[in-house]
Amino acid sequence: MDAIETIEQSIDRVLTGNQLYHEYADQWQYLLESYTGGFEYKNAQHLLKYSLENAAEYSTRLNQTPYENHCASVVGVYNSFIFKNPPSRDLGNLQNTPFIEDLLKDADRDGRSFNAFMKDVATYASIFGHSWVVVSKPDVGAITMADEYAMGVRPYLNMLSPLMVLDWRWKRDITGKYELVYFKYIEEVNGDDHVVREWTNEEICTYYINKKEKSYDKIVEANGLGKIPCVPVYNQRSIIRGIGKSDIVDIADQAKYIYNMLSELEASIRLDSHPSLVKTENTLAGTGPGSIIQVSEDLDPGLKPYILSATGANVNQILDAIKHSIESIDKMASLGSMRATESTSMSGVAMQTEFQMLGSKLSEKAASLELAEENIWKLVCEYSNVEYDCFIEYADSFNIRDRDGDLEFLIKARTSGVTATGFQNEISRQIVELVVKDDQTAMEIQGELEEFEPHVMMDPDTREQVMANTYEEHLALSEQGYVHV
Repeated sequence: MDAIETIEQSIDRVLTGNQLYHEYADQWQYLLESYTGGFEYKNAQHLLKYSLENAAEYSTRLNQTPYENHCASVVGVYNSFIFKNPPSRDLGNLQNTPFIEDLLKDADRDGRSFNAFMKDVATYASIFGHSWVVVSKPDVGAITMADEYAMGVRPYLNMLSPLMVLDWRWKRDITGKYELVYFKYIEEVNGDDHVVREWTNEEICTYYINKKEKSYDKIVEANGLGKIPCVPVYNQRSIIRGIGKSDIVDIADQAKYIYNMLSELEASIRLDSHPSLVKTENTLAGTGPGSIIQVSEDLDPGLKPYILSATGANVNQILDAIKHSIESIDKMASLGSMRATESTSMSGVAMQTEFQMLGSKLSEKAASLELAEENIWKLVCEYSNVEYDCFIEYADSFNIRDRDGDLEFLIKARTSGVTATGFQNEISRQIVELVVKDDQTAMEIQGELEEFEPHVMMDPDTREQVMANTYEEHLALSEQGYVHV
């Protein structure tokens, strides 16, 4: 009996997280459900249960209520901007290592390329506020790196959500730098089987646990790297080390409110379309449209059946509440003009201000990803015994524009009456920059603009000659069939 209690205590110790984990675990689970949506969200029962509502009625309402996944929409828009252009990487000394191409193509030994892996890391960080990346390389006792590569051994990455990381501790060294000195996470869960890995600077402990059978095995190996190869990836830093700020923590609450309002909307429409009939117990009434109601001849007039119907005002009020919540989400995410499904009444100044706020948010997220990736490559270099000289660069500015509005403004400026060649060429340059997506094509057109000189063009049929003073006039005449003299 004592032995069984000892095993149970060991299992509980290994699977128990620190205080911060227990404080944040419920919130992290809620954010994950809000982002995932679908069955996971319905199964979490975020729909408010009415008093006196039985389980069958509540289950029916859960299945009938749609969930508008604003969380996934916001995170998707952010990532689409950050990864619109892949990060620039100069891997320096690592370029000469035999495994680097394989690592870039399959970063996590599960088929994800390095870019796809970092995009998923950014998604997790956006949802939870932060995520973790563990850089590992199995110790197979090989003597040289060539031997390791021949055996298929190389560094690989493992992404962890905060829900998988049970415990972590930091320590400040004499230089003032914080160092991760303890790290414990759940590596795998398969039914009752759990694999938990525990890192210190000196050793790596792997626990194989079966909760049902109360089995517990521990394998200890030396940490040859001498440090914990785990990198925190912050979405935004909070005041607590190891905890980040989520993009959707407030948006999830608004999405839940909309979810409940949609349930109320469905109920209101149903009551309005199918009103209730109030009658005495002995009054006979059918249930279909146009059914006959039979009442007793001696029935008290005050007890005659009547219809109890809902007012349409409730539906309009619910729709207004939902619209207000969606507007609040767009304001919080700085995406009002991008997620709008109808024309907005935002002024040009308000729209530009929103674009600037969004650009600032995206720049902060990109800088955090850049720092995290630099730390990842530093660990890869240490595993490979090469000096770190990599250069990683994510986009640091996001020129978000209202293209339709800007194009309309430029067209008006062209017809404003200012005929100076320099002014017209500048308008042309900005239009090219706005309209032409391909950078190489845009550069070629810009070059033509800069080299343009006024010249005479001729209609080959009438021999009429016309002076082309601007590049735009040259293009217009060319389209009409004019040629160079």
